[in-house]
Amino acid sequence: MICVLGWYGALAQSVDTISDEQVKQFVQQAKASGLTETQIEQLAKSKGYTEADIARLRQRINQLIGDARTELSAGASDRKQQAAETDVVRQQPATLSTPLDQTVTSAVFGASLFSTSNLTFEPNLRIPTPRNYLLGPEDELVIEVYGHAQQTYRPKVSPEGSIHIENLGPIYVNGLTIEQAQQRIVGRLRTLYQGLNSAGSGIQAQITLGSIRSMKVTLIGQVVRPGTYTLSSLASVFNALYVAGGPSPERGSFRDIRVYRNNRLVRTLDIYDFLLRADQKDNIRLHDQDIVFVDHYHTRIELNGEVKQPGIYETKAGETLQTILNFAGGYTDRAYTATVALRRNTATARRYVTINASELAGFIPQSGDTYEIGTILDRFDNKVTINGAVFRPGDFALESCATLKQLLKRAEGLREDAFLNRATIRRLRSDLNPEMIDVDLNKLIRNEIPDIALQRDDIVTISAISELREQRTVSIQGAVNKVGTFPFADSMTVASLIVLAGGFTEGAISSRIEIARRITGNTTDLPDGQTTRILSFSVDRHLRLEPADATLLLEPFDQVFVRSSPRYEPQKGVIIRGEVNYPGSYAIRTATDRITDLITRSGGLKADAYLPAARFKRKTEAISVDMQKVLLNPADLGNLLLQDGDTLTIPRRVDLVRIRGEVLNPATVEYNPTKSFRAYLDEAGGFTNKALRRKTYAIAANGKIRPAKSWLGFVRYPRPERDMDIIVPATPSREQPKLSATERAALFSVIASGAAVVLAVLRTFTN
Repeated sequence: MICVLGWYGALAQSVDTISDEQVKQFVQQAKASGLTETQIEQLAKSKGYTEADIARLRQRINQLIGDARTELSAGASDRKQQAAETDVVRQQPATLSTPLDQTVTSAVFGASLFSTSNLTFEPNLRIPTPRNYLLGPEDELVIEVYGHAQQTYRPKVSPEGSIHIENLGPIYVNGLTIEQAQQRIVGRLRTLYQGLNSAGSGIQAQITLGSIRSMKVTLIGQVVRPGTYTLSSLASVFNALYVAGGPSPERGSFRDIRVYRNNRLVRTLDIYDFLLRADQKDNIRLHDQDIVFVDHYHTRIELNGEVKQPGIYETKAGETLQTILNFAGGYTDRAYTATVALRRNTATARRYVTINASELAGFIPQSGDTYEIGTILDRFDNKVTINGAVFRPGDFALESCATLKQLLKRAEGLREDAFLNRATIRRLRSDLNPEMIDVDLNKLIRNEIPDIALQRDDIVTISAISELREQRTVSIQGAVNKVGTFPFADSMTVASLIVLAGGFTEGAISSRIEIARRITGNTTDLPDGQTTRILSFSVDRHLRLEPADATLLLEPFDQVFVRSSPRYEPQKGVIIRGEVNYPGSYAIRTATDRITDLITRSGGLKADAYLPAARFKRKTEAISVDMQKVLLNPADLGNLLLQDGDTLTIPRRVDLVRIRGEVLNPATVEYNPTKSFRAYLDEAGGFTNKALRRKTYAIAANGKIRPAKSWLGFVRYPRPERDMDIIVPATPSREQPKLSATERAALFSVIASGAAVVLAVLRTFTN
């Protein structure tokens, strides 16, 4: 206790600044101290701490321990505020928070009532004092005198049952109600205040209850946590059961809870009354030293399946299975109610029993029974179905559609596209094997055949004419804006198909249109082997309706081809860059335009143009062209025909030569027309040891490869030019690839085998 108070005195000075860990430590020390919350509160007040400090601390504790109810009081001046926090104190051992978290989870009906943290059954202490509340020791009274005289007294009922008021002798109030106590106290106060509570006296007195006392209640028997508890004097049986965890789900009775007072049975509580009817007539207020006894359950049964609340239910003598079904809320919407399946224990084994619905009201359950409520079958006993070419397909009741004609009428008749020569009825035989029944609807409608009686689960299917043939389409290709395939429609013309295809393109020619048509009829006018009929015709360019459109109709699966004008082509262009007078993009005028034409149209070459380095590129591919030769002789094969996207680049003259590869000092040097090829190699330091001299080559400015030529050991190098690259390749490595470990092992094995054979042959000859 000293430890708790010393720590509490240190922290209460600054409740808002203490840590969560310190708050938890306080709770643990308070539990171990064995003090009640009232005692802790009174000691804290004696140290000078305010109600606001205590309230803030209690709020912190509630946040840390969740739903557990802490036993710190928020203040003793107001009975309703104080007693709300002092209703439950466990005596064996004392704790600050109850009930403990439930560890038992069960399907027993009613067990969840005492394991739900959101439901506490705390007595409502923020209400006027009940009229039948009997005063006892530790109750505090508030006596207020007002009017011509003003005075407030706060006496407590002593252990002897009396209160003490200054200048008055003891007033015995033990066992009295507030109304009775008020009459007695006011009578005694009239010796101090003449005419008190008399008409016209001008002085009145009012007596209320301040803080209430606590009491000890013992819970024994089949409860989760039996023991003696300190409860508020307003606590009821449910309050006591809740702090003790309620009846044990494994063995405790929820329907036989007895309250003993002075060794006499005063009430028997049935929790089912509260759960099923919200009836609390037996939830009486407890008195000090009352004993709540929970007996073992007598009969329990299990209810599973299609009931609204499956679970384990406790029954009393005389209750029937229908009563238990009512406890469970009755059947669900999909319950099979004709019979109930029962599995019952016997002395030696289990027995299966089927209970008819008519027997439920008189059937008495036995302990250990398990009842199973089944589910109705997922099938209809009066359904017929019609699908296909009717205006309202779907399911219908057999009673109103006993025949096929009646079903057609219910489906609002046949659609115009219905195929009348044959309809089908899919029917299940007695062994559930399906059979198909064909019906000629034409004859049925004309009453040439009798109407057909339908049976349960019959499925009538009436096909549409379009469903019984290949999907009909027409297609169009060529010079139209939307090439593709379109649904066929009767009386469709070529002009209407062209409209669906977005009309002609700019280059279309309407006088050369062809139709490729399947051969399905007379073929006498066709040559042998011809499988497609070709029709040629012309259409008005503006797609105006002409008399010929009425006779030139398309047929299903026709393919229409619209040709383009032979001289119609989108513009094509080439690009020329570099040292010409007018570089840029140029359109190709004719199919015979060549490179020389392009140079001429660009204004000719500039003075610094270097033709040997000209590059011609077509579709990202570089093509080597000798431009000097082409310009001197336009008939040369190198004067290529221009194509869309070609690019010609004529650079400015570059007086450099680059030497690369296997030379001692790769370099770029100035071009000197007097130097030989070998002189340029010498300027780069000559060949390295790995140089393959006879394979030396040059790359001309226009991209052409000019290799060195070797004959009888003499090497003839190409003539140097401006902007040339000289390349000296390396001699290929002559090293053989090394054998792997596996290959070496295989080789040694072959050698050893060969040696063994040779030795065997030698022995044969020597012998």
